[in-house]
Amino acid sequence: MEAMSSTFFSPTIILKKSNRVSPPRNKIISSMIEYKSHTTNNIPSSATVPLMANKGGGAVVTKLLNDMEDIVNKSIDPPSQPSLDPKQVLSNIFAPVGELPPTECEVIQGSLPPCLDGAYIRNGPNPQFFPQGPYHLYEGDGMIHCIRISQGRATFCSRYVKTYKFNSERHAGCPIVPNFLSSFNGGLIARAARVALFVARALISRYNLLNGFGTANTGLAVFGNRLFAVGEADLPYRLRLTPSGDVETLGRHDFDGRLLMSMTAHPKMDPDTGETFAFRYNTQMTVKPIQMYLRGDSLIQSDPSKVPRIGIIPRYAKNGSELRWFEIPGFNNAHAINAWDEEDGEAIVMIAPNMLAIEHSFDRMELNHNLMEKVRVDLKTGTISRHPLSARNLDIAVINQGYIAKKNRYVYAAVGGPFPKVIGVVKLDLSKGEQQECIVASRMYGPESYGGEPFFVAREPENPNAEEDDGYIVSYVHHEKLGESRFLVMDAKSLDIVAAVKLPRRVPSGFHGIFVKESELDKIYSSVN
Repeated sequence: MEAMSSTFFSPTIILKKSNRVSPPRNKIISSMIEYKSHTTNNIPSSATVPLMANKGGGAVVTKLLNDMEDIVNKSIDPPSQPSLDPKQVLSNIFAPVGELPPTECEVIQGSLPPCLDGAYIRNGPNPQFFPQGPYHLYEGDGMIHCIRISQGRATFCSRYVKTYKFNSERHAGCPIVPNFLSSFNGGLIARAARVALFVARALISRYNLLNGFGTANTGLAVFGNRLFAVGEADLPYRLRLTPSGDVETLGRHDFDGRLLMSMTAHPKMDPDTGETFAFRYNTQMTVKPIQMYLRGDSLIQSDPSKVPRIGIIPRYAKNGSELRWFEIPGFNNAHAINAWDEEDGEAIVMIAPNMLAIEHSFDRMELNHNLMEKVRVDLKTGTISRHPLSARNLDIAVINQGYIAKKNRYVYAAVGGPFPKVIGVVKLDLSKGEQQECIVASRMYGPESYGGEPFFVAREPENPNAEEDDGYIVSYVHHEKLGESRFLVMDAKSLDIVAAVKLPRRVPSGFHGIFVKESELDKIYSSVN
């Protein structure tokens, strides 16, 4: 048995992720100039969008549909929760930005280490059209924020992932795909109206559902010398990073017809074998769309009557019959960090944050607390032991990628302030005793400064004798009051700041990122040309 951790959703979470940028009559954000301030007062209000694909009668019908949706969103079913009100959700660090071509940056502190030659790339939601109706933070078109580093100099750019959904809506001049996470939990009349609007828009625009409706806004992955933007609701989208540091979308990728459905946005790569492991969960057993539609339920819910489980399966299992399930009451994990074998494969150890208030994981994220835990499963006896590693609110953590599926000592985790805002990063030492606080280093970003997921970059990735924490932690950090974003480089041993790059404009809060070293970039570029 060989352990590979990934993202597991316990039975207490019902998730089917489909994303949409909300209602029409909004300016296209990617064509706008960055606002001077980022409060809700400065977010663009409704305005007529050029109807690129529609002329004559088509434009009239589109305008009629836009007006109908305005009535639904403003009069029949306006956002009733702060967590679904776009004017609150998309404010300050979460406000969307337009695309930015490769732009030179200034190194304002220290110097960029040679091992950072390559690109740090991060994904995240950034709606093409500013929503008028209900909107959840997890939704929005995928936008890639890339800092290209070469010989101590840096270039930054922001580009949308040009998905089929994105291109279709850009061509139509308005949203087509409904907002599945937040548009269908209002009143019955509003739900029926939104379904009718979706059908009408899909017919007018000739939207082909077989081409997918995902946003590719969650993560990034490199395997087979290819770079992908990934999301839970669709196939991966292949990207190309140009020599100038620009990001281009090459298209939806099905691996020569072998991938017929969406896959996880959190694949894992074995650093020794080069194998990439991904999974897909079957929502048909738990998600009942018609029932949820009639009741106005959200697609993400918690069921306290269910007991969370983790599944363990041999790496080269022939079929699902080799999968074993273990119940772990009260353990609700979304972002597993690492897992490894012990006792010659007779035990599995997993490091992961536990969401203590799972009922708030979707609608009131600020009320949730993520307790980092070490979980040990004895495969012979079925005994499970757990102990916390820190009392802090920690999530979206990373390790040295060379230790995936191996016993590791150090973890670097984002500190919730509370989540979804990230106020700092901490380093945990797993070798500490079970009754001790495992945090051994900390870097808080300061008042009104917020970051995101940290990422570990090894100083000498090819050196087998290098220490596990010999490297750097990188992240984007934004100061809301100053309106300034930076790319921070921290020493992985102490979390002292080694270098800071002033970015040409604000980087919104997002999801997952990766670092691609120079040699890998060359292979990615060669595989395209």
